[in-house]
Amino acid sequence: VQLQASGGGLVQTGGSLRLSCAASGFTLDDYTIAWFRQAPGWGREGISQISSSGSNTYYLDSVKGRFTISRDNAKNTVYLQMNSLRPEDTAVYYCAAARRQYVFGTIFPLDDYVYWGQGTQVTVSS
Repeated sequence: VQLQASGGGLVQTGGSLRLSCAASGFTLDDYTIAWFRQAPGWGREGISQISSSGSNTYYLDSVKGRFTISRDNAKNTVYLQMNSLRPEDTAVYYCAAARRQYVFGTIFPLDDYVYWGQGTQVTVSS
């Protein structure tokens, strides 16, 4: 049972990346999925979340309008499309799965996420 995050890389300011979070050993249909990021010296920050059906989404203000979370339950994968990237977006990005019903306007406490991806590095150069 694992989540595999991928798609990170080095891009210039204003560039785009699409992160993927693929599940193996379980199906994502029953899970609320979030993306977190952690920059050096900082705690893990929840930036986006999507309900199990994909109908509801949440974004941290700093990424709203630039990042889009989506899911394809048939492919057992969640995506994070990141556009207009900025140097302050540089971090390791993690996906996480919580077997909780989506709650509007919030990310769950870290302990509520039962599965975590290994992280993928995103570096935005100025």
